[in-house]
Amino acid sequence: MEKRMHILMEYVSLLKEKRELIETNISEQEENKNIRAVSFNSMDVKYGTLFICKGIHFSPDYLKGAIRAGACAYISEEKYDISDLEETVPYILVKDIRKAMAYVSDYFYNHVWKELYIAGITGTKGKSTTAYFMKYILDDFMKMQRKPRTAIISGIDNYDGVINEESHLTTPEALELHKHFHNAARSDIEYVSMEVSSQALKYNRVLGIVFDVGCFLNIGEDHISDIEHHDFEDYLSSKLLLFKQCNVACVNIETQHKDRVLAAAKADCPRVVTFGYTPDADIYGYDIVMGNKDITFRVKCDSFDSEFKISMHGLFNVENALAAIAMCYALNIPLANVKNGLKKAQVSGRMEIYTSHTKDLNVIVDYAHNKMSFESLFTSMQKEFPGKKISIVFGCPGKKALGRRRELGEIAGKYSNRVFITEEDAGEEPVMKICEEIAKHVTKQDCACSIIVDREQAIKEAIETADEDTIVLITGKGRETRQKRGTKYIDTRSDVEYVKEFLEK
Repeated sequence: MEKRMHILMEYVSLLKEKRELIETNISEQEENKNIRAVSFNSMDVKYGTLFICKGIHFSPDYLKGAIRAGACAYISEEKYDISDLEETVPYILVKDIRKAMAYVSDYFYNHVWKELYIAGITGTKGKSTTAYFMKYILDDFMKMQRKPRTAIISGIDNYDGVINEESHLTTPEALELHKHFHNAARSDIEYVSMEVSSQALKYNRVLGIVFDVGCFLNIGEDHISDIEHHDFEDYLSSKLLLFKQCNVACVNIETQHKDRVLAAAKADCPRVVTFGYTPDADIYGYDIVMGNKDITFRVKCDSFDSEFKISMHGLFNVENALAAIAMCYALNIPLANVKNGLKKAQVSGRMEIYTSHTKDLNVIVDYAHNKMSFESLFTSMQKEFPGKKISIVFGCPGKKALGRRRELGEIAGKYSNRVFITEEDAGEEPVMKICEEIAKHVTKQDCACSIIVDREQAIKEAIETADEDTIVLITGKGRETRQKRGTKYIDTRSDVEYVKEFLEK
């Protein structure tokens, strides 16, 4: 089915209806121009594009480049001086460019998300794993019906039936998100599992979308900075916005601030399903047994009392599995598919364990990158590998979640025998500055600490200096193959590749 094309004036009418329009200079001759594309990337513009001016690094030169490439109008919060161009370009001035982009993106793709079943997952930790648990379950369900595998939008990667790419945002910008929905629908995909970050909720990336089921995993203090959330209240309030956009809310009753989270869910959602380790949860998990390569547990609800298995390390992953079970319960996914999917589920870069050929050294690669995930990781390692020493390699990103430098430094210093601090998406901030800030919190815990900026060398050193009584943890990047340096993403080898190479040696 061909996508319906809209004319320029229809976008003006839409933004006026949404009370976002401030001013426009569109003439009668220009009103009926067909909008063939919408973009905020001046390098991705073709004839008939409606160009969106956004981003802290935006320059009028980008707009000029877009116009030269064929953009027929632009949307912005301000009017730009482009008088050096020969032509007069129509503009649409709006109050909030992010809201405007969400409305325009949804309209351009003709509300295609309504053709899909969408599960949205938010939380401080566990979003990616839970999203992948959902994908494996739903893929098993679709396979039984001989239908295409399902879509996923996550902080690890995105797959929509057309695009299969490594991700660099937990939740894409609105325009990219609706493109994923469009691709999925046109590929006859029925289900989408996606992470919904606090930033996506706060800055309207998911504005206008209604999730068939929304899941609240947990909340811990994170993402507090001048450019993210100015305090914890802003962080929590942003995450709670999910409930205003879903038909069913699944809530972890083990989460901090449980009463407030449940109250918000019940106020905003027609139906609430709870999950956790207490018998009053709708989806009650119990009898957890840890094996060498898997974890089994039982789940009881009003429909079944049955055993489940996940083939991943990390006791904290049982909670993520309960979240997936709760969402599938809400979506009426058959129990057999839920069990099969969870048993087969593997999450790239999450709790991947590698062993040396001499079988005397284990290295675990994981994406753990904040206080909650670090605490869960170390607690699980102490239970799964009792008596083992721990070495860890990690860093912190530049210009965001600034509290992590203290939190991760303190936690790593408390539980580790040796810490290696290295580059981890420093962006526009000096890597050494970040490393030194982390190191001062590690050394306060009387823990041996080394700064090795080159991530490859840091991983090599951690593995080469470990003995048979040591577990090595490589956290933060998993299977990612890019480092953010300045404003660009630079191709690199992944932590998994480094680990395999050095263990072979």
